[in-house]
Amino acid sequence: MKRQWKTVMAALMLAGQACAWAGVAVQADDAQLQYTGRIDFADPARPMLSWPGTSIEANFTGASLAVRLDDQLGKNFFNVFIDGDLAHPVVIEAAKGSKSYAVATGLQPGAHRFLLTKRTEGEEGGTWFQGLELADGGKLLAPPPRKQRRIEFFGDSITTGMGNESPDDGPDDRLKDKNNFMSYSSITARALDAEAHITSQSGIGVMISWFPFTMPDFYDQLSAVGNNDTHWDFRSWTPDVVVINLFQNDRWLVDREKRLQPMPDDAQRVAAYRAFVQKIRALYPKAYIVCALGSMDAVQEGSKWPGYVRSAVDQIRAQSGDARIDTIVFPFTGFGGHPRVKQHQANAAQLTAFIRQKMGW
Repeated sequence: MKRQWKTVMAALMLAGQACAWAGVAVQADDAQLQYTGRIDFADPARPMLSWPGTSIEANFTGASLAVRLDDQLGKNFFNVFIDGDLAHPVVIEAAKGSKSYAVATGLQPGAHRFLLTKRTEGEEGGTWFQGLELADGGKLLAPPPRKQRRIEFFGDSITTGMGNESPDDGPDDRLKDKNNFMSYSSITARALDAEAHITSQSGIGVMISWFPFTMPDFYDQLSAVGNNDTHWDFRSWTPDVVVINLFQNDRWLVDREKRLQPMPDDAQRVAAYRAFVQKIRALYPKAYIVCALGSMDAVQEGSKWPGYVRSAVDQIRAQSGDARIDTIVFPFTGFGGHPRVKQHQANAAQLTAFIRQKMGW
């Protein structure tokens, strides 16, 4: 009888361990996962996400979902949306190192959908995606169809969404308040049902940045973590539309901070911007290029910087006959900080209408 009781206890302990470890591990290289953005697949079992707005999406079954991440610095934030509820993300504050994050429990039987997006950017470091954990019996289904339209954004903190969820009267440099998903760039892409690549970095400029590299140094990297020697394969993904929103940091650093000496004259400013746009045109000869500026004080009344952008575009048109390029200026509202979500929404509405008209979308 004593031996029988021990056998029953052992069976119960094993059953408990089985429950504790029950579940289905989905590896990061599963073909049913859909990745979007400049993602480093050097190790397919641990792809690295660094650019803002990079995303992973899938359809699945099972009552629960957890995400496994290995964060480089412990500074990144992510959104996870379940079943298309874009108004109520589960926000992951990634801890440094490898960790599993439960993002959904108690789901009903049947098919579900998840979307993970990177809120933060390369200055917060990279994050290695290590896969998913589904409830026991769960599985991945065929992924959602890829969007047919493509837009790439080259920009600074405005394009990233720096401080967009900060209170109007509060600081806008807290990492938790940076949410690329609610930036004008990502909002525009969703409105146009387009896949987006967000090639942006807070503080970056064309001629000068708040750090020792500029967008002409940075735009061709696979990894967004600082100035590095990684290389993005531009042949792997070609946008239909390119939006360039740069020169806000140049305006501050050149005119206000006097960081460039000798001070570039108007012609040199126009030439620097034109040279970068021509790099993008060489990469994407068929794309429609939108040279944007705003909505911070580079576009305030009396500013010369919108004129620099327009002059550069006019010169490109005159020299090459390029008809697939134009300018747009997001108006300055007088708000002194980074644009908040409501300003991003207004800018996105303006840009969406502009692209619809130009592209027939």
